[in-house]
Amino acid sequence: MDLKGLTRAYDFTGRSVVITGGTGILGREIVQTLIACGANVGVLARNKIKADSLLAANSGPGRGIVVPGDVLKRDTLQKAAEIVMAEFGRVDCLINGAGGNQPHATTGPELSLFDLPEEALSFAFNLNVLGTILPCQVFGKQMTKQGEGVILNVSSMSAFRPLTRVLGYSAAKAAVNNFTQWLAVHLAQEYSARIRVNAIAPGFFLTEQNRFLLTEKETGKPTARGQSILKHTPMARFGQPEDLLGAVLWLLSPASGFVTGVVVPVDGGFSAFSGV
Repeated sequence: MDLKGLTRAYDFTGRSVVITGGTGILGREIVQTLIACGANVGVLARNKIKADSLLAANSGPGRGIVVPGDVLKRDTLQKAAEIVMAEFGRVDCLINGAGGNQPHATTGPELSLFDLPEEALSFAFNLNVLGTILPCQVFGKQMTKQGEGVILNVSSMSAFRPLTRVLGYSAAKAAVNNFTQWLAVHLAQEYSARIRVNAIAPGFFLTEQNRFLLTEKETGKPTARGQSILKHTPMARFGQPEDLLGAVLWLLSPASGFVTGVVVPVDGGFSAFSGV
């Protein structure tokens, strides 16, 4: 690929992207960047008001639409796919950004491993694992008809280094890593070598989910847990949403055309540091 070809690789004009979890702190940044790069983006959302406010802030050159849907309800995903196909004509990329933790799937002073409720563990597993698999079934099927496409899953550093106390979320994200590798091989061998599947594994980013676990609400200073994380992060800071964009655009673009089945850490060096 020559220099002009490399430049064009990051021009998403005319390409359509479906994203789940697009209204979260990290997802919002991805949506806005893709639209700025010319992509047509379908934001799958249960909360239409939240999604509408996100898209209202965008001025193109791409286009964004809100697509009602729930990652755990296949019928809503199938209806979402029909809307996207009617609007954009194809699905070039799927970003599985929906996920999250459940407080009762985490151990603590008042909740031991042996008392974690089944429903809390099921919630964490379903949201993160099934919430990734089901969109791949629906939108990935469209990619097999096209013979090409890119799926990008969102994992977590906790899949590599299980976080103390965080059982449900860590185990679920480890399953996402495994599924990413499995799906990359399956789609390439059974359908088309031009369908690629990869994942990013964000390190410690300040989000709605963990902000007051990592920083003090009153002062904004790192908590004891936050300080421990920073000590084990060679770049000595928490991630910012824009830190994900380079890896996301690369994995969605033709520039990574020979890359499939990988999970890319975006973690400030956390996964490379042994602690000594």
